[in-house]
Amino acid sequence: MRFGHFFYPMKFDDSRDEAEIQGCLAEAELVEELGFDAIWIAEHYFTGECVYGDPLVFASAVAMKTQRVDIGFGILELPLHNPVRVAIQTALLDNLCQGRLIVGTAKGSNYNAYEYIGFGSNPDLGVEQLEEAEELLVKAWTTDNVEFEGKHYKAAFPSVRPRPYQKPHPRLARACLDEGSIRAMGKIGRPVLLRGRSTNATGEAIRVYREAMEEAGFEEEAIEANLDQIWVWREMHLADTDEEALEEFLGAQLEAYKSMEHYRTRWNPPEYSMDRQAPPMGPEGYAAHPDPGAAESIVGSPRRVAEQLEQMREVGIRNLMLTNRGLMSAEKTERSLRLLSEEVMWRFRG
Repeated sequence: MRFGHFFYPMKFDDSRDEAEIQGCLAEAELVEELGFDAIWIAEHYFTGECVYGDPLVFASAVAMKTQRVDIGFGILELPLHNPVRVAIQTALLDNLCQGRLIVGTAKGSNYNAYEYIGFGSNPDLGVEQLEEAEELLVKAWTTDNVEFEGKHYKAAFPSVRPRPYQKPHPRLARACLDEGSIRAMGKIGRPVLLRGRSTNATGEAIRVYREAMEEAGFEEEAIEANLDQIWVWREMHLADTDEEALEEFLGAQLEAYKSMEHYRTRWNPPEYSMDRQAPPMGPEGYAAHPDPGAAESIVGSPRRVAEQLEQMREVGIRNLMLTNRGLMSAEKTERSLRLLSEEVMWRFRG
């Protein structure tokens, strides 16, 4: 298994933005030191849900602070961007980090219609725009003398400079929530990012993806290569005991959920239908041993977390992108990361 640290720093108090951003950069150096394989960066706006605001600018700073870890977007809300500009920005970033870049895309904002509204866009067009934006993004990365005319984007230019460091372009993945989108990505051989489901349900999603690649005629070598690029997002917090970890994390997670519900109620226009986020599971949902059929976060002592990761490995999960959403103090976060690195991760290497 490989382990990624997912930056999703929820800081609703704007009095410490500079300190929190510097703290994130220090955390990036820490997780590389602790042997993590990747750093993932989220994209959200206007509330402090992601304190750094702009993921592309922040990723450039992370690239300069690290030397080895992959740097991935989990995700870029591509319809909120001009895809040609994203092609230029990510080509530069790919050069800055010398090929460590993974570009994860999606329409994003499953719960936050106000992010589209804030940029003068329409969330109802998200999926339709995403397909076209990805097509133009890849064309911009890989083609000279680009002439593109779609429903949402029109562009003509000589070429993108700088050229991406990776050839033909940076690794590209799509975040998927349902079976239809997972199958669609499997059929074209594009890796997927998965989130928010039980261990058993995630294993089934991976099986569906493999099946779609097989049906599309991909060879086993290509299928295995793509399975190695599937990353699964989970919330994570470790402490010395299960009780301590649950007490520290779950209460803070519920408070953050309430804050986001406040923003969504106030700012999501009623005419745009968005999914409603389920409240986080409370401590009563966590038994002494993890339940692979429940949507549990990875929370507990090293013993419990190792047991949960073993269940995940058994269903085919190979890569984890892990976050505490910035809800813990720097000290508790560092303690959690060190426990994972020193007492758990080594058991799942190789």
